[in-house]
Amino acid sequence: MTLPLIMPGVFAGGTIVFIWAFTELGVPLVFDYTRVTSVQIYNSLRDLSDNPQPYALVVVVMLATVLIYLVSKYLFGRSHVLGGGRNVVAREPVRLGPVWAWGVTALFGGIILIAMVPHIGVVLLSLSKGWYQSVFPEGLTLQHYRDALSHEMTLNAVSNSLKYASLATLLDVVLGLGIAYVNVRSRLPARHLLDVMAMLPLAVPGIVLAFGYLAMAREGAPFHWLMLGEDPVLLMVIAYSVRRLPYVVRSATAGLQQVSPDLEDAAQNLGAPPWRALLRVTLPLITPNLIAGGLLAFAFAMLEVADSMVLAQQAGHYPITKPFTSSSTRWGMVRTSRPP
Repeated sequence: MTLPLIMPGVFAGGTIVFIWAFTELGVPLVFDYTRVTSVQIYNSLRDLSDNPQPYALVVVVMLATVLIYLVSKYLFGRSHVLGGGRNVVAREPVRLGPVWAWGVTALFGGIILIAMVPHIGVVLLSLSKGWYQSVFPEGLTLQHYRDALSHEMTLNAVSNSLKYASLATLLDVVLGLGIAYVNVRSRLPARHLLDVMAMLPLAVPGIVLAFGYLAMAREGAPFHWLMLGEDPVLLMVIAYSVRRLPYVVRSATAGLQQVSPDLEDAAQNLGAPPWRALLRVTLPLITPNLIAGGLLAFAFAMLEVADSMVLAQQAGHYPITKPFTSSSTRWGMVRTSRPP
């Protein structure tokens, strides 16, 4: 009973996780593992040559991702078990015995601890005076935070990132809701093609998209007006929103699949126009889904590196990720190794 009702959400989350892992670039680069397609594409594009091989690999990744998405959608995404809205009948919680309660607590506590280990390491590293061949740092200091926050680029970069990410998230919520509504509520023959196209940005490495936007907005190109002179804000917002649109689309789609269209039909039968029925009936019910997708879109937009490094050419337009990635040695980062 429960699993069919949550299957749209499971399919949405599983799709994003699989495609993201399939096209992940950062983790293989950190561990110097080059036998994955995303790293091959990155290494081929890094020399800025006219070699068509990386673009052919991008097409292969896109086709493979679309095929896997369609197969998984056919197998797991066809269920449209609809609920009647929010559950207003509270269920009595099941109380476990002491042994089971402690066992479940230990299990989830261990999973959370493993997930938090990298974050704890980053926090300790940011507070450490020195950390070399020892379990714990040699000492703690706030000097690194003073150096970072007093840097002339910090406040401007944070402001730029908030501006780019906020506008991109707002655009994603509007577009994502529209795409999801067409996919779930309409009977258009090409609605599934629209859904697949909305997922494609996850299958394309960010560095490829960034260079594509730079090429179409260069001087003399048809879309050079997107640069607004020397200000890349419009191009950055478009790049950020396109990269994170799938999160909102999948979240909104899962929400709409769990809300019965009979509620909108009832509102329209009482005289409400379709847009008012959507805003007053359906939208409040799927607001948690939109918030979840919007938070994901905003968080990943704030951490976007590829678009930031390629499209932001002047220091006044740098987001927070570009100064840190390009000037880490000047931001007072702690040494993790001693000089010989």
